[in-house]
Formats: sequence, structure tokens, C-alpha cells
Amino acid sequence: MTATSQNSTTQTPKRTPLYQSHVDSEGKLVDFSGWELPIHYGSQIEEHDAVRTDAGMFDVSHMVIVDVKGSDAKAWLQKLLANDVDKLKIVGKALYSPMLNEQGGVIDDLIVYLMNEEATEYRIVSNAATRDKDMAQFHKVTEGFEVDLNEREELAMLAVQGPKAVEKLAQVKPSWADTLAGLKPFVGADLTDIEGQDWFVARTGYTGEDGVEVIMHGDEAPAFFEQLKNAGIKPAGLGARDTLRMEAGMNLYGHDMDESVSPYECNMGWTLALKDDRDFVGRKALVSKRQQAKDDNTAMKQVGLLLTSRGVLREGMEVTINQGSDNEQTGIITSGTFSPSLKNSIAIARVPASLSEDDKVQIDLRGKGKFVDVRVLKLPFVRNGKPQFDQ
Repeated sequence: MTATSQNSTTQTPKRTPLYQSHVDSEGKLVDFSGWELPIHYGSQIEEHDAVRTDAGMFDVSHMVIVDVKGSDAKAWLQKLLANDVDKLKIVGKALYSPMLNEQGGVIDDLIVYLMNEEATEYRIVSNAATRDKDMAQFHKVTEGFEVDLNEREELAMLAVQGPKAVEKLAQVKPSWADTLAGLKPFVGADLTDIEGQDWFVARTGYTGEDGVEVIMHGDEAPAFFEQLKNAGIKPAGLGARDTLRMEAGMNLYGHDMDESVSPYECNMGWTLALKDDRDFVGRKALVSKRQQAKDDNTAMKQVGLLLTSRGVLREGMEVTINQGSDNEQTGIITSGTFSPSLKNSIAIARVPASLSEDDKVQIDLRGKGKFVDVRVLKLPFVRNGKPQFDQ
């Protein structure tokens, strides 16, 4: 159950329009950020492997979809976000960006789509777990801007992912074939003329594989789910979603980043548009803190860790660098799991930026002073089903 409300009555998790589809598919349902969602449908490993080798689908209807309209929509987003929506030159193009607080920490990471040529309409897709503080920040920054925000709670979203995802989706929806064939990564297309109102498809995802995310009205989601399932696209749950995103080196909010973490510390520096003097929320503090961290040698960075011996790397474990030496340093594992693709444990960790390939990196797996060596890797671990490092 979720936390109790102010009147002390217990709140039950919310259900997406695909709740009954999960039940009918024998999904094991759990409470995830206040939503009742499947952790798996019998085998997390099989679901993971289906996405890596064929096609799988995830219910991501709990994500927050907000449509933004107004003459100041672009200017508002340029104030709100650390990345710059001016980069969006064609309708449907997507932009990944952190949204920062005044101290330069990450409130959330989200995707923005340009929805019309005049740059007066956009769509934001953000995380369910941060919904309340995201909406509060959106509205706070609207002061002084002519912009309207419309949260689209009636919509559902399915992520169809894997090397055969687009091919199988085109078989289910032949009328989409031309649209899908021309859809480049991080670009979306309105399907209203083909499928009806509220249908939208984008070549985005959270798995490190090819695929799309499809938005539709909630009432139409169960039938679509069944069509995909009948075409051999395997339903997959939160468990597989987590192992897939970790292999792909993708952050999970609240674990690998939060409001105390700078984008530079979680491998998101590439999302910061700093070349001009655009005054976005958190910019001044972000730049100042980065310089200070360099000056006092406290800068941190994100790396991948691979454990080739037995055991599992877990969130919260301390990373020890050059243990016992004069230059001993420490870091922290922010996400850890067993990788089904690599057959070893992997982790995402935040470590001193000065870490070099000559440093010895170890983990005390059981907290008893018995350190094991781990290999430091540049993320991602896996892309398009293949390891991204020499084995």
C-alpha cells in the first residue's frame, strides 16, 4: 500500500487501463509508486530475453503526460529545462532533459515532444514517482508566461521494445507501416489521421533496444495490448524493465539521481545546453558547484561496475578505490542487479571523477571486510543485444 493520506485512511494503488489485461495474462502485480503494475508474468528472465532477442511490451501508462500550449510555451520550457527545446526543429522530435532545482540538483528527467510547427504546442512525458513535485515545479515556473498545462490522465502508453518490435507492430497495424519505416530515433508521429484521436507513436524507449512507445486513449489500450500479444509480442514487467535499463546504462530516478545529485554526477552532462546565456532554473548553481568541485577535488562521475566472481552488487554498497593505500577513496553503488544478458552482476556507481584505469576498485559484498575486485566500465554494458566491452 501507499503512504496514508492526511485523514489517515489507507490509499490503494491506482490501476492503469491495462489492469485487467495484466490479470488475464497472469501478471504478478505489485505497488510501484502508487500504481498496481506487474513485476513479471511468470519469468522475469524470459521477458528480459524476449526484449533483447525478439519483442516485448511494457505498460507505462503510469507515466505523466502533460500537453503544453500557449504563445510562451517555448520560452517557458527554455526556462524550466536544462536542455534547450530550441533544438527541436521538426514536429514530433523529442528532447531528453533534466529539470533542475535552484541548487542545480535533478528534480526529474523527462522527454519533451514538439507538437506543432509554430512551437506553441509541446508534450511532456515524465516519471510517475515524481508526479506531484513535477507538477508543482511546472506551475511555479509558469508565472509570467502565457502557457496552459493539461495533464492527460485519460491516456495510456505501451512501450513495444526489441529488435523485432517495429516489424511485429507493423504486422499488427499495417496502416502504420510507412510511418514506422520513416520514424527516426527520438522522433514521434501523430496517428490521428490513421488510427483516430489521441494515437501517437515515438521511437523512444528505456531498454537499449529498438522499439517505440505508443500513446492512445485508455479505453482503446486493452484491445491493442491483446493484438500485440497475439502477434507474439511478450508482455514484460517491472523486473525486466529494470534489468534492461541497467544493462543499457540508463538512470532510474530516486536511485541513480535525485535532487541532491548534479547532472554531471549521473552521466547527464551531455543534456545540458550551456553554449548560450539562456537563464534556466538551476543554471547558476550548477555551473558554480561544478567549478567548486573541480577546485577542491570533490567532483564525482558515474561508471559501470562488473563483478566477474560470484555474488550480486546491490544499491547502497560502498565502492572502495585503492583500499589501504595513501590515496584510498570511496564511491557508492546507486543501482545493482544480476545481468541476464551478461550472466554476471552489474552496477551503476557514483565515484570520484579522478578514478583512472590504473586504480584498484573493490566491493565488500557482505560487509565483513572481505573485498572482491570489480571491473570499471564505461556505460552502457549492453547495446542492441551485444556487450559494449571486451570480455
